[in-house]
Amino acid sequence: MKAVYFVGIGGIGMSAIARYFLNQGLTVGGYDKTPSVLTRQLEKEGALIHYEDNVSLIPEACTDAKECLVVYTPAIPAEHTELQWFRNGGFDVQKRAQVLGTLTRGKKGLCVAGTHGKTTTSSMAAHMLHHSPTGCNAFLGGILKNYGTNYILSKESPYVVIEADEFDRSFHWLSPFATVITATDADHLDIYGTEEAYLESFTKYTSLILPGGYLIMHTGLKMKPATQEGVTTWTYSQDAGDFHAENVRIGGGAIVFDLVSPLGNIKDICLGVPVMVNIENGIAAIALAQIAGVPAECIREGMASFAGVDRRFDFHVRRDDMVYLSDYGHHPEEVRKSLTSIRMLYEGRHIKVIFQPHLYTRTRDFYKEFADALSLVDDVVLVDIYPAREKPIEGVTSDLIAKHLHPGVKCELCRKEDVLDIVRRKDFDVLVTLGAGDLDNYADDITEILNR
Repeated sequence: MKAVYFVGIGGIGMSAIARYFLNQGLTVGGYDKTPSVLTRQLEKEGALIHYEDNVSLIPEACTDAKECLVVYTPAIPAEHTELQWFRNGGFDVQKRAQVLGTLTRGKKGLCVAGTHGKTTTSSMAAHMLHHSPTGCNAFLGGILKNYGTNYILSKESPYVVIEADEFDRSFHWLSPFATVITATDADHLDIYGTEEAYLESFTKYTSLILPGGYLIMHTGLKMKPATQEGVTTWTYSQDAGDFHAENVRIGGGAIVFDLVSPLGNIKDICLGVPVMVNIENGIAAIALAQIAGVPAECIREGMASFAGVDRRFDFHVRRDDMVYLSDYGHHPEEVRKSLTSIRMLYEGRHIKVIFQPHLYTRTRDFYKEFADALSLVDDVVLVDIYPAREKPIEGVTSDLIAKHLHPGVKCELCRKEDVLDIVRRKDFDVLVTLGAGDLDNYADDITEILNR
């Protein structure tokens, strides 16, 4: 194999694998719908990328079926012209998850699965291991601010940290040595159909943990594990479980806690990104780090120096008079946890949330839950739904959420193009842009307006 072609190379998971093959010295080509910061960076690193579904634009090195592997994301529609051309041409065409499973099979996989929290948790774990003599390889679902990448390479380390995505049952291609499961709140019902099928996919995932491995589950999950013989199962949460926090101290812009762990208690852990939700994320990440043998002092240093992940509690403006942060939350429970943390950080301040719902099906299935979570703040702006891979569904709009907000919550609906005009009013102390769509493309413009 001399070349790899990615259909949907700009996806966060796809780009990590693209970086792996670039590092191996192979020709890497790819298509994506629109340019982004991520695709431009990949181009600088050597990837040959174009933004039109046009077979004639495929790099010549990627046109030999015997020498080129084709990787695609399920977000690409089946009728995509290039994807059909590769399939009809006898190319080896594989899903991203299948390729990730193959690449990581020779390492001890430290995986993080769950409806939410998996990007931050896996990134924290990767940073702690990379920061220690243990080292690690990592394929992550976000850009680590410490390194400016979602891919970490360490040829000597036996460990690989993986964000295990449940979308389209992708995580069933993995063979974890140890895995965290953060949450199993129903999601992706366009794929699974029912909550029962969603939970069953996690049960199947736990059966893939290698004998002698580890399962670390958040307390109170609905799913039932089905592990092989010899797998150790532990629980965790902020306040209870085999791994939990004690003596939590919040003040002066910092959060410090002591860890209770079956692998050794650790005192005075300081969060590099001090928001409440990161206590639980940190506990789960430390559990993986301890399983990999990372010393307590390296864990303390790694947690304190963790700078966060792009679009996860990402502070752009942080002044006494004005705060602006963006967050990736796109499931009702993620939204609730984000806004609860922000409310605690900025009690008594006027918080305005600009929320872009992600997917018509998710909005249809959870509009009441979204409304309930968004009602934690006093001022909500709802942008049109980001469709991603979906076509519109009649009657499903952001107005469904607006109609179910709690009484007294101020709300307005707007087009994405009008967001900057709303920001210019500056009728808030704290601004949050929330969602997994493309609202984050406005982050630099919003920052510039608020810093004038």
